Amino acid sequence: MYAFDASSIIHAWDNYPIDKFPPLWEWFAEQITANQFSIPKIALEETESKLPECGKWLKDNGMNSLALTNEILQEAKCIKALLGISENDYHAKGVGENDLFIIGTAKVFNLMLVSEEARQLNLPDKMSKYKIPAVCALSQVEVQCIQFIEVIKKSDAIFR
Repeated sequence: MYAFDASSIIHAWDNYPIDKFPPLWEWFAEQITANQFSIPKIALEETESKLPECGKWLKDNGMNSLALTNEILQEAKCIKALLGISENDYHAKGVGENDLFIIGTAKVFNLMLVSEEARQLNLPDKMSKYKIPAVCALSQVEVQCIQFIEVIKKSDAIFR
C-alpha cells in the first residue's frame, strides 16, 4: 500500500494529463477503490490548494485521506528531534513540518511513501537539510520512499 505526498500527485496530474492518459487514471482510480492508494490529509489539502481539479478528482474517486492522530504527531516529533530541529527552526533546504507529518503517517500506517522530492546523492552535513527521501532512509525512520514512475513499474498494469 502507498501513501502519496502532494508532490507526486501534482507531478502525475501535470505530467500525465487525464485527457491524454485515461487508462492510467482509470488504473489509479481502481487502486484507490482497492485501498492500495491513500494520502495524508495534510497532503490532500496541499494538493487541493495547488490543483483544485485534481483534489476534486481524488475526492470524487474516494481517495482515503489519513487524518493526523496522536501517534502520527508523536512520530513526527521523534523525527524532528532526530534531525536536530528545535521549535520551528526548519531549514529552507530540508523538510518542513508538514513533511514530518507525511513521513510520520507513512511510518505509523506502514505504507510506502510516494514523493517526487529530490534524491540527495550527497547528504548535507546538517540533517535539518535532509529532504523527504533522505529522512525516510534513516535507520530510525525506515519508510520506503519511491517516485510515482516506480509505482507504475512495480504494478502489473499495461496502459494501452
